[in-house]
Amino acid sequence: MFSKISISLLAILISQLIAVVAGIDNVTLSDIPSYAPATFKHPGVLIDRAQLDFIKGKVQSGQQPWTNAYHAMLNDPLASLTRKPSPTATVQCGPTSTPNIGCTDEREDSIAAYAMSLACYILHERMGKGHELSNAPLQTGWAGAGWTRAAEIIRWTNAGWASSDVTAFENMLRKVYLSTVIKGSQIMLETALGISIFLEDKNSYDIAMNKFLGRVPAYLLKDGDTPKTAPGSGLNTRAKIVSYWQGQSSFQADGIAQETCRDYVHTGYGLSSISHIAETSRIQGNDLYGGDVGECLRYGPVGFHSQFQIGAAPKPSWLCVDKNLKLGLGPITEIGFNALHTRCGIAMTNTQKLTEKQRPAGSNHLFVGWETLTHAGNTASDIAVETKIKFEFG
Repeated sequence: MFSKISISLLAILISQLIAVVAGIDNVTLSDIPSYAPATFKHPGVLIDRAQLDFIKGKVQSGQQPWTNAYHAMLNDPLASLTRKPSPTATVQCGPTSTPNIGCTDEREDSIAAYAMSLACYILHERMGKGHELSNAPLQTGWAGAGWTRAAEIIRWTNAGWASSDVTAFENMLRKVYLSTVIKGSQIMLETALGISIFLEDKNSYDIAMNKFLGRVPAYLLKDGDTPKTAPGSGLNTRAKIVSYWQGQSSFQADGIAQETCRDYVHTGYGLSSISHIAETSRIQGNDLYGGDVGECLRYGPVGFHSQFQIGAAPKPSWLCVDKNLKLGLGPITEIGFNALHTRCGIAMTNTQKLTEKQRPAGSNHLFVGWETLTHAGNTASDIAVETKIKFEFG
């Protein structure tokens, strides 16, 4: 049973981030398209209330694969009732996590908060009101993604979060995280969108979505013999592009990712963030799956990477020349597979095999967590999709 003690721990995990840090202003950008909805949907980061009700019903009636996935989540050390948060005043994260002062702790605290928020909703228990404040660690992307998902569920499902603590958390998101993540890579933009939804900040939402839509065609190849480049990247020659793409100089198939020849782990991070942003955008009323982002997901994790991950095809000679593929895509296919296969009816043989083989999908201890539980076969929605966003690959 997920006890009141554990729900109080969830409050502590969230409240450990609360701090007011002066001197960091909100980011503004003029002359960009408007992508934000007229009214933000809540909860609306990665999963909405209808989807939460779907998994709650499946778990409470003992149906699979959701029940096994739920128990796997509760048995994960990150969701342990005896787990204690480990806040760090100043987080220092170097290349390859050297140094690692508070980096792993904060990421795991955030994904633990997300696990507990899901468990609270499924068991329909209110969060305890005992909060203990501590210094907010300053880390972005990975940790921020988990915090905003957890916070959206807690705030908008009558979990008993005091309004004063909500305000303090909002201040922390705006002043510590937002100005950093809105400038960053896909996972950081995923976090920026989640923060923008929680804050109901349309300006920041538009900035983050605009940058995301500029970066997807620069991350996954589609329809061309040379990858596109993101605005402002400085990759203005083919030689620079090839170097940036880990030495890959031949582009003979849609779906190759900028990090394919680096390793599948990092490629999985990028593909996962694309699917997360597409799912959040769908919840907010704008359909990315029906446009080129959906095409990227279809060709990326489905038509290209999954076939090598499951051994359905050998590596072609032109791909990552003189290198072996470093496999290990991770538990990142559920959301894209559910959207494109379950919702849209697209056949995805290789990704289906990989997705079902990895069930129940767990956490990568960074920003991916328990997506078999949250998204396997989950077609529930209380959102009427208003707009299909399109962008051009060139």
